[in-house]
Amino acid sequence: MRLGTAALLASALPGCGSASYAPKPDGWRRFRVTTRVAIPREGAAVQAWVPVPAVSEPGWMRPGEMVWRTDAAQAALKTDARTGARFVHAVWPAGDAPATLEVTSMAATQSRSVDLTQPRPHPPLSPAERSRFTAPTRLIPTDGIVAQTAAAITAGARSDLEKARRIYDWVVEKTARNPETRGCGLGDIASMLMMGDLTGKCADLNALYVGLARASGLPARDVYGLRVAPSDFGYDSLGAGSSDVTGAQHCRAEVFLSDFGWVPVDPADVRKVMLEEEARALHLRDPQVRAARSALFGAWEGNWVAYNFAHDVNLPGADGADLPFLMYPQAETGGERRDPLDPDGFAYTIEARENRS
Repeated sequence: MRLGTAALLASALPGCGSASYAPKPDGWRRFRVTTRVAIPREGAAVQAWVPVPAVSEPGWMRPGEMVWRTDAAQAALKTDARTGARFVHAVWPAGDAPATLEVTSMAATQSRSVDLTQPRPHPPLSPAERSRFTAPTRLIPTDGIVAQTAAAITAGARSDLEKARRIYDWVVEKTARNPETRGCGLGDIASMLMMGDLTGKCADLNALYVGLARASGLPARDVYGLRVAPSDFGYDSLGAGSSDVTGAQHCRAEVFLSDFGWVPVDPADVRKVMLEEEARALHLRDPQVRAARSALFGAWEGNWVAYNFAHDVNLPGADGADLPFLMYPQAETGGERRDPLDPDGFAYTIEARENRS
């Protein structure tokens, strides 16, 4: 039984099931994630790229064994040399039978919590890492309106921690979750700022955090992954509601602080709680929101599997354009990119189960 005493007490009170949220490391959990693809060929050649966990962090994420079954003519596990993202790439010639692929990945996860009142020893970033995680990407520039906004937010800040906290609070307070945004969003942060439309989902709002942090000189990164289990704290909006996690992709973020190392942050999930946790929209002052806001600067739950930190991903053999990020299965039929945000039309499912042995 993983539900803590505070969460049990809160869940027993009507209307208070989500008033406590305080993830802490409490042991590793092992998950099996299975992606099944069955794409109609209808006389055309097919390619598919299925992402698998590639993040290995000693305190919170360990990718494990990975196997696949397929009727493809070619299939191989590949790693993008520039970003470290991993995926199974399968190729089928023109034919009539569906192109089938089943990829099963094991991963171990653990909740995180960083005590931001006490500096802690941590490995420094290498020059290459610092350069990578402060650099602009195609949709996350660090100049222009992004730099101007970051400078206004952090003016007068006396430490990395104060900068990071100010940016977090700004994103929480100025943005909103948009339920009409497809998938997890696109993450085109300069357009968001120029249009004054600070709405979207996790790949928009957390990318905004990452871009503002990088523009402020703080290394930061998006972490793309998948929710795989319910929240231990009774937050329906912050976990997977069943073993069918086909639409449970979620992007989180991290910022590197000089006294603390990599620190987890997730302002987008604060906004998700506000919109989805109750039948009515919640306010920043509501207890559920205040608890999530406090925790999600420095902590997150281990009910989520991380895939990669990748931006501007080139899929080998693809005819379509590079991807802004790799979080969904991808495929092409006859050289035409299928819509990964339409799992039924694309013809894929994702299942996650916890190994409790």
